[in-house]
Amino acid sequence: MIKQFSNVSVWSNDLNNLLPFYRDVLGLKTSMESERFVVFGGGDGPAFCLGSHTEVSGKNSDPARHMVGFDVDDIQGMTEQLKSKGVEFVEEPADQGDGFWIATLKDPEGNLVQLFQGTPPTA
Repeated sequence: MIKQFSNVSVWSNDLNNLLPFYRDVLGLKTSMESERFVVFGGGDGPAFCLGSHTEVSGKNSDPARHMVGFDVDDIQGMTEQLKSKGVEFVEEPADQGDGFWIATLKDPEGNLVQLFQGTPPTA
């Protein structure tokens, strides 16, 4: 039986293509770093991981297949901050209803990343 969600990993042929973006641009704090694998978060909650993998090469050819999402306090402010650092946005912050906002951006390898603010509306 599955007890809980543990982590998600994004793979690259070169970890150094992605690590500076997630650590330095997005500001995620690492909890473990090695030459080929990095963990952000973890401990009491889920972790976001980056790693080098020999089966992966180049940019993501299907970036909509999976998306990583991060909760933020100020989606408008975060969007402006990231744009000033050259981050490419696919979708500007948009209210999805009931004050739940989503913005979508690309990481250096073309993977889609979403920023969330608020609580998703219930059906």
